[in-house]
Order: sequence, then C-alpha cells, then structure tokens
Amino acid sequence: MSNYQDKNNNLDEENELQLIIGRNPVIEALKANKLIDTIYINPEAKGSITLICRLAKEKGINVKRVTETKLNNMSRGASHQGVIAMGACAEYVSPEDILSIANEKGEDPFIIICDEIEDPHNLGAIIRTAEAAGAHGVIIPKRRSASLNATVFKTSAGAASWLPVARVSNLAATIDMLKENGVWIYGTDGEGQSYTEVKLTGPIGLIVGSEGFGMGRLIKDKCDFLLSLPMAGKVNSLNASVAAGIFMYEAVRQRNL
Repeated sequence: MSNYQDKNNNLDEENELQLIIGRNPVIEALKANKLIDTIYINPEAKGSITLICRLAKEKGINVKRVTETKLNNMSRGASHQGVIAMGACAEYVSPEDILSIANEKGEDPFIIICDEIEDPHNLGAIIRTAEAAGAHGVIIPKRRSASLNATVFKTSAGAASWLPVARVSNLAATIDMLKENGVWIYGTDGEGQSYTEVKLTGPIGLIVGSEGFGMGRLIKDKCDFLLSLPMAGKVNSLNASVAAGIFMYEAVRQRNL
C-alpha cells in the first residue's frame, strides 16, 4: 500500500509542472517573474502576443512558434488565445511566510484558508478575489484539494502569480499555529451568526469549506467564530467561491471603515 501511495505522490509532484494557458495569465506570470521554461505561441496570433514575446526576450525565456493544432492539443480544449507557457505553476510558500508578508506591510494578517476545495475553478476564483481584496495569502491542504494547476491559473486571471499560496500537510495544526500568532479564525457555516454582525477587523483567518460538505468537523471545532449568509430563496447554499467573495469583501468593508 505504501509503495502505491508513494507512486501517486510522485505523480502529483510531477503534475505540478503545469501549463499557463491564455494571454493574461501568461503576461501576469512574466511580470511576476514566475519560473517559465518555454512559451509556445501561434505566430499568426496578433495583439498582446507581441508584448508576451518582448517580455520573454527581456527575461531570456525561449519562445517556440507552433501551430494552432499544437496549442489545441496542449491545452486539451481550454481557450489558449494563441499562447501557452510551460513552467512550474506550483511555487508554494509556508504559512509563516504569509504571516511575515503581513508583518512587513505593517498590516493585520488577512488569510484565506480553503478546506478541501477540490474544484480548480473554485480555487482559482477564490484566489482571484482574495488577491483583489488585499488578502496576504491563501492556505490549502495537500490532500483532497485542488493544487496550483493550469486551470487554477487560468480561472484566477493571473492572480495566482501574485498571491502567495501555502500548501500544508496538516490544516488543523496550521490553524493552531495561526492562533498562537494572534490570528482569529472565522469559519463559514450555516449555523453561524449573520456575517454582518461579526467583527472582521484585526488579524483574521477566513475558512472556506468544501463545495459539497462545508468545513470538516475538526476544522469547524477550531474556529473562534462562525459566519453565515442569509438565504431568502429556495436554494439554501451558494457556490463556494461566490460565498467566499461575499465574506472577504465584508472584511474589506469593515477594515476600511
């Protein structure tokens, strides 16, 4: 059994060498000095492809001119807009790094914690909103979670190139470490108080639960506060990334008062 798990873990690590698909994600990755080995372009593509080639030349990155068919095969149907970059998408930081980033900025930590967000589109959307909202970083677990793959980069519209992401083996222990460093933990749950009635200023970690089941019991028990959204319709839940965006911007509203 252990050999089988080791092989799967090795495959997961190999899959971290991902594609960055689409013009805006590639441009943002270049501007953020992400590690890129090669950029594949369709020479017949126009517009910002010229900018991409110039940035790649300035950074000494190899540019290969390929056919539209080649790009279609590489992207497996995703909209590539004439450009794909090959590089290591998964450049993770540690949770301590995220705390240090907040400290260096002289700001209270504002951290988004994703508890088993398995859909890469949701994770990408959460990262995009977190970056726009001024969060200092996102924390994801190694197991039962989407990783920083090409879909996440594409959905985040380049935000994954800017916002630090930590990938941890023990989410519960990481939450304990954050609490020891003065971070208050807020979970999102239907049993919680209305999100507008809870103080979201100061150092906070906001937990977003999985798409189908919400937060796990252990993670829920570690929360200092539980937040909920009022539901007036017949549907009693929202998409994880949509709900996360509402909670994040309530924190932004309060922190800007």
